[in-house]
Amino acid sequence: SNPSAPAIKMNKISLNNSFIKKIKKIFFPFYKAKDISNIFDIFEKEEPKNKKIAMFVGGCVRKYLLKEDIDDIDIATILSPEQIKKKFKLTNIKVIETGVDHGSLTLLVNSSKFEVTTLRKDIKTDGRHAEIDFTDDWHEDSKRRDFTINAIYLDRKGNIFDPQSGANDLEKSKVKFIGDPSKRIEEDYLRIIRFIRFSIQYNNTDFDEETLKAIKLNLNGIKNLSKERILNELLKIIKLENFYKILNNDDLKNIFLLIFPEFKFVNRLKKISILKKNKILKLDSSIILASLIIDDKDNYQYFSHKYKVSNELKKNLLFFSEAFKNYKIEKNYFKKDLRKNIYFLGKKFIKKIAIFSFLENINLKESELVNILNKIEKTSFPNFSYNGEYLKKKGIEEGKKIGEALKELEDKWVKSDFSLSDDDANIIIEKVKKNQIY
Repeated sequence: SNPSAPAIKMNKISLNNSFIKKIKKIFFPFYKAKDISNIFDIFEKEEPKNKKIAMFVGGCVRKYLLKEDIDDIDIATILSPEQIKKKFKLTNIKVIETGVDHGSLTLLVNSSKFEVTTLRKDIKTDGRHAEIDFTDDWHEDSKRRDFTINAIYLDRKGNIFDPQSGANDLEKSKVKFIGDPSKRIEEDYLRIIRFIRFSIQYNNTDFDEETLKAIKLNLNGIKNLSKERILNELLKIIKLENFYKILNNDDLKNIFLLIFPEFKFVNRLKKISILKKNKILKLDSSIILASLIIDDKDNYQYFSHKYKVSNELKKNLLFFSEAFKNYKIEKNYFKKDLRKNIYFLGKKFIKKIAIFSFLENINLKESELVNILNKIEKTSFPNFSYNGEYLKKKGIEEGKKIGEALKELEDKWVKSDFSLSDDDANIIIEKVKKNQIY
């Protein structure tokens, strides 16, 4: 028998799946899906046949052109929010008012969400909020968008409408402001951070002087933005597969660090290419964020406070901070104490700490990281065999005393490398019964 046969078979299956997905994209593109066709039928009902009522725009169009998987679908329409609500009122499609003042609604179809926005033209902007008016002019709508690659429209038949030549820029991986970069940025300063995001995503390294000058002149405007909007955009950047490539471009890196000076350890990202190359583990964005800010002090607290991060993210950063401090102090963190640390923090988190330590420690080799990850995966524990019922039989009263005894027993069990003799257990139980502190 051939020991590698199962691997070859699995490889064939994944290749077949990949091939099937490609075929589906060619013959059944996303815009032909039943739910989507239904939405467009409702949009176009009782409307002039020779007029474009609705088209796809934004990320879904970019992904379609680049033959990538499509998740979010944005639709632009000449219909006002009131007209949209009226059209969908007696259908099985739910309309959620997500941003009516800005002409945005969400359509909910079989748990899928579709963002729908009325065509707009800007009247007045202050760098944070735009005063807009609705329009039915597609070219006018394209002029007020940020980048040429975000102003490509696709109709329900797969025809492209590209008034700003965005498809050509997308093909060349060029992120280009529409019209005057300074004017675009002054309309919404968040566009500077979005420029960084798209430039990393599409490996845009060819910056023209006018764009760089406009960004640098307007950096101060970011201070006027809500911290929530900045954090939201930042987390999208950190989640990018190729975020670490920001180190390859000094202009991009310097702008990023001027906006986020708290990211003192951006150079830790250097070793990510090793992890990517060898597919050691899918990098979690929480590891990336922790790598940028966690030190042996409390730098993360400043970041959490400044950006008013969620309690979940704050808790996650606290865990990283505490684990990092312990790892720095304990030489045996991934050796003798590994089982104990896994028991209290879980395999998933200890793997994250191992990867974090690899990025943080310039001397830690890839082979050492692989060994640590393998050890974590193979680690197992016996069952902790003491519970409330057992303690009641031993004469401990219900309530606080049982919790106290279980904690003492578990601590001793862990310290004794997950084994506890009956004699040792009985000593703890008797001391708790007598209300003595062990």
